[in-house]
Amino acid sequence: MTIENGKQFSDAISFFQERRLPEKARPAGYAALIDAYNLAVPLPIKLTAIGTRHKVYKEDNWHIYTPRHMPEATLEGHLVFALKYEGLDLTVLKRLFEAVSPEVIENIVKAKPTSSYARRLWFLYEWLLNRELSLPDAKTGTYAEVVDTTQQWAISGVTSTRHRVRNNLPGTRNFCPFVFRTPIIEQYMKANLSERARQTVSKLSADILARTAAFLLLKDSKSSYAIEGESPPQNRIQRWSRAIGEAGRRPLDLDELLRLQRIVIGDSRFIKLGLRQEGGFVGEHEHGSRLPLPEHISARPEDLPELVQGMLDFDRRFSCELDAVLAAAMLAFGFVYIHPFEDGNGRLHRYLIHHTLAQRGFSPAGFVFPVSAAILERIDDYRTVLESYSKRLLPLIEWEPTEKMNVHVLNDTGDFYRYFDATPHVEFLYACVEKTIEIDLPQEASFLKRYDRFRARIEALIEMPASTIDLLFHFLKQNEGRLSKRAREKEFSALNARETEQIEKIYVEVFASLSE
Repeated sequence: MTIENGKQFSDAISFFQERRLPEKARPAGYAALIDAYNLAVPLPIKLTAIGTRHKVYKEDNWHIYTPRHMPEATLEGHLVFALKYEGLDLTVLKRLFEAVSPEVIENIVKAKPTSSYARRLWFLYEWLLNRELSLPDAKTGTYAEVVDTTQQWAISGVTSTRHRVRNNLPGTRNFCPFVFRTPIIEQYMKANLSERARQTVSKLSADILARTAAFLLLKDSKSSYAIEGESPPQNRIQRWSRAIGEAGRRPLDLDELLRLQRIVIGDSRFIKLGLRQEGGFVGEHEHGSRLPLPEHISARPEDLPELVQGMLDFDRRFSCELDAVLAAAMLAFGFVYIHPFEDGNGRLHRYLIHHTLAQRGFSPAGFVFPVSAAILERIDDYRTVLESYSKRLLPLIEWEPTEKMNVHVLNDTGDFYRYFDATPHVEFLYACVEKTIEIDLPQEASFLKRYDRFRARIEALIEMPASTIDLLFHFLKQNEGRLSKRAREKEFSALNARETEQIEKIYVEVFASLSE
């Protein structure tokens, strides 16, 4: 065990907090810093350690390096190791910078003024804490990128001449989530789903396209309410579908969010609209005592103005430089974790996905992917993705119940919502978008083409109003292409046996085959 300035860096261990290592190994990088400085932060999804074998491998949530990768057992050693191999975790870095004296970071920079790692740490210290160190501006050293783009996605950025670095952070001090490069995300990006959607749409007639778009839009609205366990009247569903259809047309600001919340809620007699003035949580209440049983605790009300402004700045200034699905996940899931409103957060969270995709031109013009429907079909995966952060966040939040059986957060939690890792959220959202493009869109268009053929053949057989043909179709669909005894005797008693047989044959011929 090594001691530096009273801080101890662990020797080889088998467990780190609640995580088991794949072998006995020494924590390195962020894990070592969190342990030595007792940092109260959500553990990074991936942690690193130094094993005993000359083999680099990944297992569970650990990345095991060889003894030759062992960093010097000092603050600087583990910080440089983290930047080199683990990318940026701004929450860990900020809490660490708050835990050490400014002189410690100043000495690192003074000792190696041309080191890109030292200058990146210098910049991050001043950026995160919003205060300058007692250091003169850098005079030498090649400009280095603050974010290593081989590890995490970033923007093109602007130069900081003081530190001789390029600030390519994908957000502001108030909101700056990160996404790590993974083979899954890289593969989705190479697939160019946006172009595939445009190719599919280009093959549709104007009539089929308009009807497909209208159906999928309504489907998304219904699904968004269903995810929340709600069954609102049809007029509310249609009102929300109209709002979704306009996603991306208006600039995003607080007034726009408030307008959308009002549309979502409808009856606001028992709900305070606007930014929360009290705490918030997702979960249940204990039976009997009604004490809160939170599964997720929202940001403190006093942090909401800065957090919301951070999201708005991200949308206006940074989103445009990132992949559209990447930006949509960062913004939308950041919003749902912050939970700025008393109610309506889930539906607005999914609206923000539509907003970003439409604003960036990822969706074909006038078309809305039914992302909420895809989420509803994968609701367990959706909850798992949400919990991928909430479960790591919850143990760090100190709270007490209020008289209204809400939660009152006692510690400073703002950074937990500013700098979360959105990697699993991007992977999940890409899977949902792929499904809407590869399955939902073609299937709905195909169905409408088939239905038109079905209707034309029925009209050629017998004169029948469109509404009656629609009813006939639904009876056939419900009974696997056969008219039930009830339908034969009641709604369609006017049909003779030969007509009924022909209608059933038409249905099978049109809908049973997968060929167009």
